[in-house]
Amino acid sequence: MAKIVFMGTPDFAVPTLRELIAHHEVVGVVTQPDRPAGRNRQVQLSPVKQVALENGIPVFQPEKLRLAGALETLRAWGPDVYVVAAFGQILSQSALDIPNYGSINVHASLLPRWRGAAPIQAAIRYGDSETGVTIMKMDAGLDTGPMLAKETVAIAADETGQSLHDKLALLGPKLLMTVLPDYLSGRLQPQPQDDALATFAPQVTKEEGNISWNMDAAGIERLVRAFTPWPGTFTFWNAQQLKIHAGTVGEGAAEPGQVVETHQGIAIGTGTGLFYPSRVQLAGRKALSMPEFIRGQSDFMGAVLKN
Repeated sequence: MAKIVFMGTPDFAVPTLRELIAHHEVVGVVTQPDRPAGRNRQVQLSPVKQVALENGIPVFQPEKLRLAGALETLRAWGPDVYVVAAFGQILSQSALDIPNYGSINVHASLLPRWRGAAPIQAAIRYGDSETGVTIMKMDAGLDTGPMLAKETVAIAADETGQSLHDKLALLGPKLLMTVLPDYLSGRLQPQPQDDALATFAPQVTKEEGNISWNMDAAGIERLVRAFTPWPGTFTFWNAQQLKIHAGTVGEGAAEPGQVVETHQGIAIGTGTGLFYPSRVQLAGRKALSMPEFIRGQSDFMGAVLKN
């Protein structure tokens, strides 16, 4: 049985780690350092660390894996292969050279499309009809290594970042379990990516959730879904932040950012078409449906929202 070192951090990586624990020998887990989170800024363990500790697996949390001391820890575990899923650091060639069989990554896109840290949000944001999971052999580049297998899923019309995350988090380990034995035995050979088809999905920032009403309504609707639940989308009204949790697209026209009423309900003008918010939230208050919000904020009608 191969000795596996698993590298991952967030919820997305947990199903893959659980599958590996159930079917293989996981000799160590590498995850990002504990960091403060939430309103109280209390230090929290990563989801991957919690699973590792529950199963009595040694945990290593280097600030930078490329440091010499970090590499010594990895060598001491004597891994045959790394399995990586949403780890959060780029592995140096020195780290990649340690396992006998190299390093395998579970990536949440159909490579070479959407290399990078935020492929799930990018697939929804830019209107892809499908995405999936790629199992690839890692090299020192950013998701540039040769591929072992892919599996595709359709992106639903109402897909959110959360719902797609959950689908792909379960699909990844399922595909990995079919690939890993054949890869380790040499029956499956990696195939190179076509770099000419590569697109990139860098880490999303909170600022990207600030809606530009000059965008077309369809693009805004996709952005809202892509950034649910994080980082969320927002605009400004009366110098207050107004979060937009959900909405739909409709025909018609109004000045970008202007709040209007049509036979379909309350809408906001965009560069093309109208956006109908269905659930909103003023900063510091609870989220409300649009009819609930309007009952308490009658001066919202006719306002011009800012980004």
